[in-house]
Amino acid sequence: MFGYLVGRLIQAMMVVFVMSVIVFVGVYAIGNPIDVMIDPGASQEIRENLIRQYGFDQPLWQQYFTFVGNVFQGDLGRSMVYNIPVTSLVFSRLPATLELVLVSVGIATLIGVPAGMYAGYRPNGIPAKLIMALSVLGFSVPTFWIGMLLIMGFAVNLGWLPSGGRGEVGQVLWLKTSLATADGWAHVIMPAVNLSLFKMGLMIRLTRAGMVEAMGTDYVRFARAQGLPDRQIVFGHIMRNISIPLVTVFGLELGSTLAFAVVTETVFNWPGVGKLIIDSILQLDRPVMVSYLVMVVLLFVMINLVVDLIYAQLDPRVRLKGGS
Repeated sequence: MFGYLVGRLIQAMMVVFVMSVIVFVGVYAIGNPIDVMIDPGASQEIRENLIRQYGFDQPLWQQYFTFVGNVFQGDLGRSMVYNIPVTSLVFSRLPATLELVLVSVGIATLIGVPAGMYAGYRPNGIPAKLIMALSVLGFSVPTFWIGMLLIMGFAVNLGWLPSGGRGEVGQVLWLKTSLATADGWAHVIMPAVNLSLFKMGLMIRLTRAGMVEAMGTDYVRFARAQGLPDRQIVFGHIMRNISIPLVTVFGLELGSTLAFAVVTETVFNWPGVGKLIIDSILQLDRPVMVSYLVMVVLLFVMINLVVDLIYAQLDPRVRLKGGS
């Protein structure tokens, strides 16, 4: 297991290094933020002073290594628009995005896995076919369109839920979260449902496929021949065998939901990091753009590492293969 862990850590560091280079070069090779920051009528002297202040007069490779050195010191730079440290700016928006992501992934898992299990257990029934049809809709319908329908239906026409914003924030122990208040839940439920539909469809189809395959295996036939009840067969045997792909997808979708909640946050005016990155792109706020993308890379690498370790724990064959 130790050899497997060391190998995965080396791979993770290589991925972070390569992706940091790609992100930095890609962002810093596009546009000139100085043209956005200053008045078009500003003098050439003011322009050159700003270029030197932000280090844009240095070669690109030197800017990259300066950035990496600052990162190792915990300094991700300073926002060119808000004029505050990027770390403070991103972490001020991160709790809102984490709330949205955790609720949406929770909804997708709590509904998607049981629905997929039922659809796989009774694959020829009408309810199973309806579940699969709904899962196709979750894949096919654009997120922004569903978001606008939810706003029109539940916020504008019915007036049951607010159309946007984060709502009232409460405190649980040392954490400030909108999930601690009823008003916060009223604000988060629509964007969370909107963000969860694609993940829910994926969970349904993956769980159903695993159930259908497992129902025809020998160990299920033997368990039924022994007289075991269906509930024990499904939850005691089948679920354990189909849990490996579910854990893998859960981890990957958790990272992708956090990274790509941009559309939902924009539609519902949710004050998270997704909306921050959109504003930063429009204003060419390079330090925020690079820091956000590097943090996303680190997040994906960490989640994949954790998923690999859980996968190896569930299936010893993976661990033995990795250590050989």
